[in-house]
Amino acid sequence: MPDRPVEPGETRTHGDGSAQGTDGYYEGLPSRNLTPMPFKDMPEPLSLGKLLGPSVILVGLGVGSGEYIIWPFIAANVGLAMLWAVVAGVTFQFFLNMEIERYTLATGETAVAGFARYWKPFGIVFCVLAVVPFVFPGWATGAVTILTFLTPLGEEAIPYVSIVALVAMGIALTASPVVYNTMEKAEFFKVGLTVVFLLIAIFAVLLPRPETLGDLGSVVTSFGQIRTSDTVTISVILGGLVFAGAGGAINLVQSNYIRDKGFGMGYYIPRIVSPITGEEVAEPATGAMIRQDEANLNRWRAWWRVANIEQFITFWVICIFSIGTFSLIAYATVFGEDIAQAADFSFIQAEGEALKEIVGGWFGSLFWIFGALSLLLTAMAIIDNISRLVADALKTIYLADRSISESRIYFIVVWGIIAVGTTILLLGLDTPLFLLVLSSVLNGFVMILYIAMLLVLNRVGLPEAIRLKGLRFVIMIGCLLFFGFFAGWLILASITGLMG
Repeated sequence: MPDRPVEPGETRTHGDGSAQGTDGYYEGLPSRNLTPMPFKDMPEPLSLGKLLGPSVILVGLGVGSGEYIIWPFIAANVGLAMLWAVVAGVTFQFFLNMEIERYTLATGETAVAGFARYWKPFGIVFCVLAVVPFVFPGWATGAVTILTFLTPLGEEAIPYVSIVALVAMGIALTASPVVYNTMEKAEFFKVGLTVVFLLIAIFAVLLPRPETLGDLGSVVTSFGQIRTSDTVTISVILGGLVFAGAGGAINLVQSNYIRDKGFGMGYYIPRIVSPITGEEVAEPATGAMIRQDEANLNRWRAWWRVANIEQFITFWVICIFSIGTFSLIAYATVFGEDIAQAADFSFIQAEGEALKEIVGGWFGSLFWIFGALSLLLTAMAIIDNISRLVADALKTIYLADRSISESRIYFIVVWGIIAVGTTILLLGLDTPLFLLVLSSVLNGFVMILYIAMLLVLNRVGLPEAIRLKGLRFVIMIGCLLFFGFFAGWLILASITGLMG
């Protein structure tokens, strides 16, 4: 395999002596905003065991408020009938994520960089759409809020403990020689913790209540129905539906994850490293197109197959399992009890107390411990996720000829996010209603926008042999209609709620 990276005009050789040059440039993608793509050989595919990781990070991001709070709240109030939406949403996200991966596998570029080849302002647009919904440090304060259920920690200490947590996350990311490796280990731990907790829950909560599992049939018989109540409003359901899995701009960073893992043509792109312990590379992360000969296309097919398996096992299966099991736990223990009026931390506190009474004190405490650790790791992953998207967009699209590296920009953004979050907490600001509505609107809008752009990028911009076509093209049209309808409905419901 070639060392990372191989530059245009450079020639390496494989072990069999075959050339790996960069003769010619691919003309199927616009080059007015980014440099033309040279052709290069695709590295040999690796085994599944060596490639597990990117989708684990994505599912770790997904196991946050949606899996732990929103869907259990829905199940506790309207039953299991709405779980059909989880299956549909996560399945569509699987195909959506694979189209994000398709472009990066073929070129080494992120999807956002690909969009900018068509219209340069897309870089700034996606930076704004990624940053604004997460400007308030809600994940960190949520984790600390759960800790107050377990400890004598008072509410007045929440902002200060949250600041300590944010700074610790920044230090952990800054000190990592290769940031991706740190995030992969952290999210492997989180996903492993999730699976262990849910297995315990199955034996402690669900198996002693077999009637709960019997009610799963309503998922099939109620397929396509939308059920609401006084507490489960249409906005709650739409928010859970659009973000079953990851959602919003978060999915786009799957490009960055597989690139840093070395998937396909991403092998040639420098990774984000610590400015303290790593060796930075100032070159922009523009890509190279896989050479369209039979040997390279065979490698492409092998990469595409293993990438699909990695995404299916670690994203689709774990998302469905985690959302379904958390919802079953809530349904089995607190269905119809009206323990909380909103899908927030009052529901988590009430559910934990109910679990203590029904199952045992140990399980209620374990439920809260898991939640606190899970949200802390989600907070760190979101800081990393946003910073990756912004750093790649700024360096690749706007600062390609500057000496500053993508790694340096990444850490500036990381500490900028932490500084803004710290300021908000010190000022004692709550998330304003307007920002909550704006976040919902932006998260819904960004999904519609990038699904449409992926259809253009992968259907028109890629060579015939590897482009989006056939059944996957039909599914992506369905994906656009599905998320377009429900995200559009969420936008309208959010704006109507704000005005009314």
